[in-house]
Amino acid sequence: MDVERREVFAHEALVRGVHGEGALQVLGRVEARHRFAFHEACRVKSIEMASMLGMQSRLSLNVSPNDVAGPTECFHTAIRTADRVRFPIDRLILELTEGEPVADLPALAATFRAFQSFGFASAIDDFGAAYASFELLAAFQPDIVKLDRSFVRDIHLSAVRFTLVKGLVAICDELRIKVLAEGVETPEEVQVLRGLGVRLFQGFLFARPGIGMLPTVAWNAA
Repeated sequence: MDVERREVFAHEALVRGVHGEGALQVLGRVEARHRFAFHEACRVKSIEMASMLGMQSRLSLNVSPNDVAGPTECFHTAIRTADRVRFPIDRLILELTEGEPVADLPALAATFRAFQSFGFASAIDDFGAAYASFELLAAFQPDIVKLDRSFVRDIHLSAVRFTLVKGLVAICDELRIKVLAEGVETPEEVQVLRGLGVRLFQGFLFARPGIGMLPTVAWNAA
């Protein structure tokens, strides 16, 4: 949510099982050798669905470091799919997750910079949750930094969290990077973060993930 404009800034596509299982449960059933293909199938389905729904907001898609550090297929797939279903590329956000180590940080940064010319936005997810967050930021300056919920939780009660977030927001302002606060659950958290200059928020305070309209991704690992 963009709280200043009082409008939806983006929808994030999340992996869920047919019975509402979380991403870790679903991905745990996919063999490592099929993981990239599964991620690709999910990203394609997400773009197709956004177009089908006539979505006017941005669409945020998760990509892992290993998806983009070497091969660039995920960028080509997203671009081809968006063109095929007539979803504007400039409404796509490719969101880099930090759930795995980055084997080749310079290559990862170079790949993102090369494909930004196509018009989509970029983001670093869960910033601060992984040991390499600032190393990644030094190598690659995205459009958006998504502040991990560990910094957001009860920030109105923690002088340490307040000081850390204040410093990070100042750094991002200097680099012209938007800051998005994840995991927001209380009005007090929003009030403090807005006072620090944050205007983008994501969390249960605004909405919980919805699964009622999601089509199943057909998947054959054979």
